[in-house]
Amino acid sequence: MKENKKKLREEVKSRLMELTIEEHEERSSGIADNLFSLEEWKKAKTIGITISIHPEVPTIRIIEQAWREGKGVAVPKCDPDKKTMEFRKISSFNQLETVYHGLLEPVAETAKVTKDELDALIVPGLAFTKEGFRLGFGGGYYDRFLPGYKGATLALAYEIQLVDELPVEVHDIAVGKLITPSKVLRTSAQ
Repeated sequence: MKENKKKLREEVKSRLMELTIEEHEERSSGIADNLFSLEEWKKAKTIGITISIHPEVPTIRIIEQAWREGKGVAVPKCDPDKKTMEFRKISSFNQLETVYHGLLEPVAETAKVTKDELDALIVPGLAFTKEGFRLGFGGGYYDRFLPGYKGATLALAYEIQLVDELPVEVHDIAVGKLITPSKVLRTSAQ
């Protein structure tokens, strides 16, 4: 199982790296437009979202749009020792610092946001099935965070990240909607 996941992660990463900057921009623009048209986006007062790293779907434009609309933006801060994460509210990119693996996370002084305060959570992943199951980056942070989360779960994905099947484990929780450049897929989690 672990080997399969590792191999699949490498395959999807290399597919993503093959996209040109123009293709990334064009496709991520379609994803953002589809996201902004969703009821879950429109209703959300506070959004949980990561600061993406290339070749992931870029999230900076999405965060800027949330601020323009007066939404709260909460970004995860991970504890690598405990393998847990909590969300912290940011109102500026200046409230971020670089941590392990070049990830950007909120500085310690930012305010904590509880699970219940997150109306919509944009769940990152490398590969997704049409049923909403995901292959994450291997840390298991979202697998530990999602149980008990009651808000909307959304994932942003290029079509090349969609796969027919993934090694799904008992604890895996599907996301509610997959947002691609061309469409929004309602998953079995809905």
